[in-house]
Amino acid sequence: MPLFPADPDELPAIAALVNSAYRGEAARQGWTHEADYLDGARTDAETLRRDLEAAPGAALFTWRDAPGEELLGCVWLEPAGEGAWYVGMLTVRPDLQDRRLGRAVLEAAETLAAARGARRIRMTVVNIRDTLIAWYRRRGYDPTGETEPFPYDEAPFGTPRRADLHFVVLEKAL
Repeated sequence: MPLFPADPDELPAIAALVNSAYRGEAARQGWTHEADYLDGARTDAETLRRDLEAAPGAALFTWRDAPGEELLGCVWLEPAGEGAWYVGMLTVRPDLQDRRLGRAVLEAAETLAAARGARRIRMTVVNIRDTLIAWYRRRGYDPTGETEPFPYDEAPFGTPRRADLHFVVLEKAL
């Protein structure tokens, strides 16, 4: 499994990868971008560092064909209590999103979480991302009926172009 724990020195490269996949013109090479309804950066190295420090047990993993090879993707895993783990920031380089790497990264993250005691995986997805929600549903994730507010006031998360954004919570039993 080519998931490797992220080194703190890699955080700038990980932030650049995430931003290239979620926002701006480069993101439009892939199908999972948010460029049509969010401007600005999705994250930065300092935010990633703070988030990791603030979440004991959380980890950021990189996807590479082999150690030391080019960064192709990443994923965040965090214990969420009661046998649940949160998976987030699943990212694949936009120009490689037709290689099924997202599916491989997700499956590897699920395997890692299960090895650490997860009985189910939870995630949040912006409500208007119907195609992405459908993709996760095909992978066994179902809406829980829960929602979470969108962080309109958090500059590192980007600048929304719409006022109707929120997150839907999806969950999968392992």
